[in-house]
Amino acid sequence: MVVQPRMGMADPLRMRDGLRATRDAEAVTVGTVTLDSYTRTGDLEAARRALAEGVGLNGYPIATHPADTTRAVLRGVADARFPVQVRHGSAMPEHIVRALLAVGLDATEGGPVSYCLPYSRTPLREAVAAWQRSCELLASTREYGAEPHLETFGGCLMGQLCPPSLLIAVSVLEALFFRQHGLTSVSLSYAQQADPRQDEEALTVLGRLAGELLPDVDHHVVLYAYMGVFPRSPGGARLLLEDAARLAVRAGAARLIVKTTAEAHRIPTVGENVRALETAAAAAAGEGSRPAPTAVAGPHAVVGPHAADRLDRLDRFDRFDRFDRFDGLEALDVADTGIEAEARALIGAVLELDADVGRALVRAFAAGYLDVPYCLHPDNAGRARTSLASDGRLLWSSVGSMPIAGLADDGPRPPILGSAGLISALSHVQRTYDDRAADPSAVAPSAAAAASAGVPGTPRTSVPPHTTPTPRRELGLTT
Repeated sequence: MVVQPRMGMADPLRMRDGLRATRDAEAVTVGTVTLDSYTRTGDLEAARRALAEGVGLNGYPIATHPADTTRAVLRGVADARFPVQVRHGSAMPEHIVRALLAVGLDATEGGPVSYCLPYSRTPLREAVAAWQRSCELLASTREYGAEPHLETFGGCLMGQLCPPSLLIAVSVLEALFFRQHGLTSVSLSYAQQADPRQDEEALTVLGRLAGELLPDVDHHVVLYAYMGVFPRSPGGARLLLEDAARLAVRAGAARLIVKTTAEAHRIPTVGENVRALETAAAAAAGEGSRPAPTAVAGPHAVVGPHAADRLDRLDRFDRFDRFDRFDGLEALDVADTGIEAEARALIGAVLELDADVGRALVRAFAAGYLDVPYCLHPDNAGRARTSLASDGRLLWSSVGSMPIAGLADDGPRPPILGSAGLISALSHVQRTYDDRAADPSAVAPSAAAAASAGVPGTPRTSVPPHTTPTPRRELGLTT
């Protein structure tokens, strides 16, 4: 499995060192250049001022550094076997796309919904138009032999407390938007939530819908390690990352975006990022060595955890689609709890609004057919609410006007959370994993039994064989 960090430093030499450390980690990696907040919001004058005055930035200002400077950062590091992706968070990304193309990069991420509603107050209609122009800019490089890649961030809306069906629907809809505007290589994201069985079902559904709705597009699924309140203890953070890696392998995701043991406290060092990459890779390798389930026949059937020539699959982002994946809930013995029915209903309702996916998205949010829980953006209806079951499953408390009422009901809806309940739900994963780390004996027997029985999904308490208690290298803070 491919593992990837979040990493961005304003100083070009340190950015280059970070990319080299990522490339040289004991894992199959791709590089990341994460941009600073000024660049994300288009305040390039503030970015120039910060560089001139030596003020720290929380990422790499790709639109402010001269193109030759960034080319020097990438020279001898980024190549066909070590792709580098630009990550940003911008609702209006045209200046970013122009800058990354100018330095020879052609892989980035985001989306007209996922980088608008959670991160800005930009009107959705304006974000859709800006993302259309940005997609067309990226797609234009195909005339010169490039194969640009765009990853949807739709599977990570708000990071947490967003039920899987909505994450899947937005991720697929953004990928369809990308295709409509000329992209032929995409990835679809999903963020780890609080219940691994629900996540396995969600990832399987996402892969199935992508294969069905994007048959003419090279695509793969990317999983994000938990995007919410992270465990405060190093042990808890490591356990959560290891579970994310095992989940990715079981559900056939090709790539994992990692988090570090420092997430709850500060921006991680490069060394901590490298350790996270190696920890995730070791956990994934351990999961992949277990007996694989029989694949369901189909275009995305399992090749097997030990398929040959994995490194050959790293030559470009658009080749990730060749990684092993499962097709069908039967392959994982995952119960159908209604996630697929809800996701299909949401996608279908949006696509019926307009043949143009961008206009359909704007109309869908205006009508409340898509409604992100706890999102305060003015274009979001704000009527949807969720709750967290005791086992970590995300449930709808209210679906507002979304066309999914009754599709997955198995009893009365949980009550809408008050402020105390919301705070408790937001910290559920943090508490759970910190408690596990503090009391290894509580999970060690079941983990050992599961390992001997080949049962997937049970947490381990031991450090993977390639994980070291201290970073292999320290190159300083990432900002």
